[in-house]
Amino acid sequence: MSSIFSITTAAEFGRVSLDTFYRQAQACAPYGRYLSYLGVRTEEVSRAAQIPFLPVEFFKTERVACGDAAAQVTFVSSGTTGAETSRHHISDVRLYEESFLRGFEHFYGAPQKYCILALLPGYAERQGSSLVYMVERLVAQSAHPQGGFFLHNHSELAARLELLQRRRQPTILIGVSFALLDLAERYSLRLPGLIVMETGGMKGRRRELPREELHRILCSRFGVEAIHSEYGMTELLSQAYSSGGGRFFAPPWMRVALRDLHNPLAPAAAGAAGGVNVTDLANQNSCSFIETQDLGKINADGSFEVLGRIDHSLSRGCNMLI
Repeated sequence: MSSIFSITTAAEFGRVSLDTFYRQAQACAPYGRYLSYLGVRTEEVSRAAQIPFLPVEFFKTERVACGDAAAQVTFVSSGTTGAETSRHHISDVRLYEESFLRGFEHFYGAPQKYCILALLPGYAERQGSSLVYMVERLVAQSAHPQGGFFLHNHSELAARLELLQRRRQPTILIGVSFALLDLAERYSLRLPGLIVMETGGMKGRRRELPREELHRILCSRFGVEAIHSEYGMTELLSQAYSSGGGRFFAPPWMRVALRDLHNPLAPAAAGAAGGVNVTDLANQNSCSFIETQDLGKINADGSFEVLGRIDHSLSRGCNMLI
């Protein structure tokens, strides 16, 4: 399946999407049943734009997977207290590893260029986080002796960041929003060369902030011009990245489209906000067509923004700031 990562054109993306749809409609039982409920006849789907998207909630109640192959790893969403969690059963974890590594390289270059530091309390303290799995392997790929994970030892992390700044070592600090704010409030750091990448989420630890306010505070306290962001979720095997302003770009094997808020089977009107639908071709062994509960908009340059959560859906996960 590595050919999905060599996609370069919209025509290639559409062709592979259709091939994937025909296979998953047969092999992924929950998706097949959902298509039946909708009255969709797979043989009548001739364009990628006609492919229905599976509501992300199915991952909470169904085993969304192609066939009966045993899972090599199962990723579990963090959820909120008392909320039902999503489970993504991965039968070939190499697809995830190739996807996140190629995606990182697409936007940032080789991990070996950087010292990668992670501040992911909450995620790192539980089992089954796809985010932690990804960052652990990026840190290992980086192989920088100063890289690694931090939890609540902020003084050590601040000293490490200042040391790397003095050495002019390109560095990425990947952190959940509440932990980055905790660090920023304790230390006023001037680190103009640092890439600060927030993965969203206050996880009930702090008051939710609009993205613009969060980024303004972090820019001021870290002494950087922009805050980078990562958009991903348990139910996907690919990530989109923003280098500032919350404008995300997806890698070539991932696409975002918007659905009408009143008719989820119809596209949103041009220029209007809508529900975020994601085609993730790395999801070859589960379902590549996911209807999320995020509200978004698509910009003229092809980037997309996450505006918040659609009403009546649960708040959770990465980049769910409203």
